[in-house]
Amino acid sequence: MDPLQATRDKPVPVKITLHCGKNMKFSKGEPLLSFARAEFNDSVLGESQRLDSATDLLVEYKFTCSFDCYDGTITLDDIAQKPIILTVLEILPKEKKQKEEKTSVLGQAVVDLVPLLQGHRSFTATVPLHPTPGAPGEIAQQDSSCKPTLDVTICTPEPLLSDVQLSQSNLLKVVIETAYSVPEVWSNDTGLPFNYVAALQVPLSTEKDQVLLFSNGVLKMGGERETVPRPKRWPLGPMLAPGAQFIPGGVIGEPTEMEVGDLTSTEEKEFRVEVETNRKRVSWDTERRCFMDAGAVACLIRRIVDCRLWPVEVMRSPDPGVTRGGKQGKDKPAEDEIQIPFHGVAYLDMVPLLYPGVKHIRGAYLIYPFYETDLQAKTKQNTSVLRETMRMPALQGRGQASSNRPFDTQKAAKETKEAPKKVQQKLTAAESLTEIDVLGNPEGQMYTEARTYIVIEISLEKPLLPKRPPEELAKRVMELIPPRPPLPRRPAGAERAVLEYQAQINSVTGQILEQYQQLFGAALVSGSQPLDLAAQEQRKTQLIGELNYSGKYFAFKEQIKHSVVRIAREKMLRTEAFTDQEQLQGFLSQLYVFLVDEMHVALNKILSVDAPEDQPGSPLNCAQLKHFALEAQLNQDYQLAATYYQERIARDSRDPGHWFDYGVFHLLTKDYLKAEECLRQAVSVNQSHVPSLLMCGILAEMAGHFEEAETFIERATRVAPTSVTAWTLFGLFYEGQENAIQAEMAFLEANKQLKTTPVKTMLINSETKTETHKEGVPQHNPAMRSNAEANAGQMATDSYSNQGKKELGGTPTAPDPRPVTSRCHSSSVKLSTTIYMETVRFLLDSNALQMAQRALAQELLCPEGGPSSSYYLALARLQLLSGDFGSAEVSLKEALKDTFENPDVWAWSGHLHFLTGSYGEAKDCYKRTLDLVADPADTHAVYLRLAEIYLKEGKFEKAKTTYMRACKSSPSCLTWLGLGIACYQLGELTEAEDALMEANVLNNTNAEVWGYLSLVCLQAGKRLEAEQSYKYAIKLDLQNEKLLQEIKELQAQVRFGNPWF
Repeated sequence: MDPLQATRDKPVPVKITLHCGKNMKFSKGEPLLSFARAEFNDSVLGESQRLDSATDLLVEYKFTCSFDCYDGTITLDDIAQKPIILTVLEILPKEKKQKEEKTSVLGQAVVDLVPLLQGHRSFTATVPLHPTPGAPGEIAQQDSSCKPTLDVTICTPEPLLSDVQLSQSNLLKVVIETAYSVPEVWSNDTGLPFNYVAALQVPLSTEKDQVLLFSNGVLKMGGERETVPRPKRWPLGPMLAPGAQFIPGGVIGEPTEMEVGDLTSTEEKEFRVEVETNRKRVSWDTERRCFMDAGAVACLIRRIVDCRLWPVEVMRSPDPGVTRGGKQGKDKPAEDEIQIPFHGVAYLDMVPLLYPGVKHIRGAYLIYPFYETDLQAKTKQNTSVLRETMRMPALQGRGQASSNRPFDTQKAAKETKEAPKKVQQKLTAAESLTEIDVLGNPEGQMYTEARTYIVIEISLEKPLLPKRPPEELAKRVMELIPPRPPLPRRPAGAERAVLEYQAQINSVTGQILEQYQQLFGAALVSGSQPLDLAAQEQRKTQLIGELNYSGKYFAFKEQIKHSVVRIAREKMLRTEAFTDQEQLQGFLSQLYVFLVDEMHVALNKILSVDAPEDQPGSPLNCAQLKHFALEAQLNQDYQLAATYYQERIARDSRDPGHWFDYGVFHLLTKDYLKAEECLRQAVSVNQSHVPSLLMCGILAEMAGHFEEAETFIERATRVAPTSVTAWTLFGLFYEGQENAIQAEMAFLEANKQLKTTPVKTMLINSETKTETHKEGVPQHNPAMRSNAEANAGQMATDSYSNQGKKELGGTPTAPDPRPVTSRCHSSSVKLSTTIYMETVRFLLDSNALQMAQRALAQELLCPEGGPSSSYYLALARLQLLSGDFGSAEVSLKEALKDTFENPDVWAWSGHLHFLTGSYGEAKDCYKRTLDLVADPADTHAVYLRLAEIYLKEGKFEKAKTTYMRACKSSPSCLTWLGLGIACYQLGELTEAEDALMEANVLNNTNAEVWGYLSLVCLQAGKRLEAEQSYKYAIKLDLQNEKLLQEIKELQAQVRFGNPWF
């Protein structure tokens, strides 16, 4: 019984009304007598009246019939897969001595009933009437605009599905298209008819399964490709009208890049192009639909989770109604004699249907010889669907191969056990299966030799797992992090012209008050009596006279003129000269009144509240401040770096990048709470800032807030659907949640975007993999994945792996060895990469070390990845940031084994030796880096540290040259300071002073700059400048004792520069 039938008290009638036939033009030029017949589910529903129609006239059938749904015979699955068949027949004239009238089929039309399963109670369709070849009353072929059609209305008194049932149910569509590169022994020249069958088992309900059989495949020779697009066929077998066998609107199109299956690589696609053109194939192009209620949908999901591979069995067998002698067989074969020739099986990966939002998969799947041992190992099934189905009596007759009847496998097995006559047959069948396995299924082996594959498409009306809409994600992020209110609107146009005029009035007013103060300031004594009118008038006259005499009055008019012109143009909308004197006078009067009113407004503001003084702007921009902050991180001066980051935010707090960089800085210092605050500020400023969304998700996962983490990262994938990093982090998140299906979906999408989106820059040189990794590790094996991740974690760092997943506090334990511009990867040779290496670079630049460790573990599992130069370089960066210098040295040596021409590897080796105090080895690495043809990712750090080593060694000329190159490429306070020190040590006082002055411009709070300026001024004999520089150095707390001692000794020698002298 249909699961939904139990919820119905009575059957629901489905009413079919055939209104009329249009363009019913026949080849004969005489009237004819015709009628229409309606059929459904192999039953005749009714016939219309016999109508005598003239040629080229509208045929009014006005015929109504119906059938009952939920009556125990017709189910919703029947409505999904079977159409209403309308046949138009002609009544032939009676001949002499003819007792019964004869009829001839003129054409057939089909009506799809799927709209009834989509919530519609009624719909009207105009369906084409397909002619029947060779009929006496054959319909004349017309052009596309005049083809014969039938107008049909389908209606029900109530919906077949309630709103709840409609929302919980689904419609599964399986399309078997074509099997290509079939065995060469298949031929149409044998004279025997063969039946080509494919079978797939799907759940019909929670208790029963349903076998979908696709028979009547057509064997075609090679020589040309299948036409595209081409229509899909009904699973009904041959029909009287060939055109009626096609599903209205069902089309098989061109393959897309979204294809899954076994043949997706570039080489395999080339193989498919050759095979689909030149070799034999068997074509079905048949679509089978299955209505699935809520229980069936849940069962489908559960079975896919339990086993991702589903078998599709294929066979070629002689027509069951014809013997080898060409005569009809009368005796049915015994059950133990049932054999399946050319028994093959293709394994469909159904897991993509569990990806959120996915409702369609299509691909080419290889056909393998059928072995029950392989079937059990791959699909957890132990019986052949074809063998069980062929034992059913319904399939012994001809033309029933496409029957799709549900059966209960448990019930069938029970009946088999209870039938004593079938015991021996069952043993014989088991022995036969054993013999087939032993012999190796030689007919099925031909599939492997020919590399036969079958193209299958599976689609759903609704995805099994709905995808959260972008609006919902945006709303959720907005709830977690409310957006900042927008900035006030800036004035423009007329408003801006008025504000500019008021500003000029304020400026002129200030200058007049200053002049008044100069003239009468001495007389303005507090407590004096107010002036009378005569004295006020006298002062006014004197003030105006002074302004005219000094020329300031004329200057004031010139100052205000420009703003007045803008008001006339923007506010008064006057841009042309006046031709009428009266209009000019009227305009001037209007303008004068307006200017006086606005002048009073401005005077009231300036005389009531002191105007704020304009602050001089800084010569540094935000990009320079970020450069200085990264440079301070490089030198472990985290307080100075924080100052630069805060300065950037103070200048433009609406830039999410400023907040993001500040949050990443706090991740370096292990201040996770402050980092989360800054990153949330970035999201509040811009709800679509992808890096901040990703980092918020990472921090939420570290804190154990997995729902928030999923929301943030999923939102990032919606904002930037082409971001490889976002999809990879989404997959890593699901890996941590042990959600293998969602992780696989995210990784597949990331790989797709990596192939379609050009990578801007990669690390140089090709990278070789180890022999063990060349074989590849399947990602769907949890045990191997966990072992590889554990090994990668051990390789990454032992000290870091001990940190808890919810660690939210702590202090920095290792300096930041990262180059200043490590977010830019330069290379002279473009290389292929993996999604994990692209993500690792982002994570290392963002100081997300735990997630970077997990990404590196996945790199070891990736067939395209593995231990390589770029992998070991990233691993060394992770270990340096974690403070594990010993492991980092080992990793860098491994990276150098693949290539000696990678400048980044040499640069990081230099950083490692520099941090450990091995300055000689660091110098050699830095020199090797600069001698290579390609530049490293960050030359600034190389120049800065190499020049510092030269200063320590007393090689001032080399230090000067290196610092000059650094000042030219990326100037900063430290590069100019180093250049000044080198020049001072070489006795070049003028050049040293110029360099130190440049350093002072970029950072006037550096005590060492003031200290060396004091030394230079002492040597040059500049008393005042030497004393001022020394005061600033002391005020800024100069910590360099050696420099301070040198200043005091020189002061004592020249007897100036110190205020105590």
